[in-house]
Amino acid sequence: MPKVTVHRKAHFNAAHRLYNNEWTDARNSEIFGKCANPNYHGHNYDLIVSVTGEIDEKTGFVMDMKILKKLIRTEIEDCFDHKNLNEEVEEFKTLNPTAENISVIIWNKLRTKIDSKLDLKITLYETARNFVTYSGL
Repeated sequence: MPKVTVHRKAHFNAAHRLYNNEWTDARNSEIFGKCANPNYHGHNYDLIVSVTGEIDEKTGFVMDMKILKKLIRTEIEDCFDHKNLNEEVEEFKTLNPTAENISVIIWNKLRTKIDSKLDLKITLYETARNFVTYSGL
């Protein structure tokens, strides 16, 4: 059977602050610039979840998109949307919520819910020009 990739796009808004507790405010400002603002700042994140696998002979699907939509809503959007990532999302209480780290957390949350025979890739847009991809490597 051929392998095909299906994609589901989602969106969430969240605030965060990039900083390292071990550094001074000056060092954080030097490294993270405006993103180290102690009053936080926000992004309108666009998320693309890509699932690759063989087409199921019975359904014609790689993965049922209704199931993927529900997983993204319950595991990601409900957890991250309109949240302060540093303050309200457990994983980021000790992990700097960079786009890179957010994409890894999203991948980890979804990986346990999606059949292991399917490949998973996360693309996270922090802005229209800045985005990261993560596929578990």
